[in-house]
Amino acid sequence: MLTTNRKKYPNANTSTFSEANLKCLMDHMQELKVPAGSHLFWEGEAADKLYFVQSGSVRITKSSDEGKELILYMYQPGDLLGQIHLFQTSTHGFSGKVVEDTVVGFMNQKDLEVLIEQNNELSVEFMKWMSLNHRITETKLRDLIMYGKPGALCSTLIRLSNTFGKPDGDYVEIAKKLTHTELSNMIGATRESVNRLLNDLRKQDIIDYSNDYILIKNMERLKEFCKCENCPIEICRI
Repeated sequence: MLTTNRKKYPNANTSTFSEANLKCLMDHMQELKVPAGSHLFWEGEAADKLYFVQSGSVRITKSSDEGKELILYMYQPGDLLGQIHLFQTSTHGFSGKVVEDTVVGFMNQKDLEVLIEQNNELSVEFMKWMSLNHRITETKLRDLIMYGKPGALCSTLIRLSNTFGKPDGDYVEIAKKLTHTELSNMIGATRESVNRLLNDLRKQDIIDYSNDYILIKNMERLKEFCKCENCPIEICRI
């Protein structure tokens, strides 16, 4: 049974939807269980479904010709995802990889289009959701292009803290274990470069580690490195 409990999913990307319209979407979805290591979709396949993550997690990745994988998004329970272009056909420009055993709800594009035609309020909220996703992408590209690898890493740590962060005294713990390889794939850098950058941040007492979790000790310094514009939390997410 799909649930839309916002208290259960405080950091989900569905803030543009009212409780009633989010429930409307869930009521028209079918449930699908996907094992870890498989894919919801592959780059080049038809982009004709909207997904809701009920449990587990999904990474959106893009592969280069050299085989390098770039992690574009990390979706967690409560998030909607899908490269939907309403009333036209399109293909996925990236792949959706299931990181752990995951349960999703899904709806075919044609069914979504019928709902949107029948519900003006839902259509407006869905357009706002699409706009929100575009803004998230734009700010990520800005950080990657404008502020180099150090700025991109600092921006990514801030986004991770907004998505997975938990207060730890005066600090913020990123309550998700991430390898240096995973972090490097988020900013298009080598693992060695990320290792060096993290060590530099640690020496400056900006971050630390606690039981293999990253602990952010000085958020303001991180924001200085990436020229943070203090975007709303629904945009500043991974």
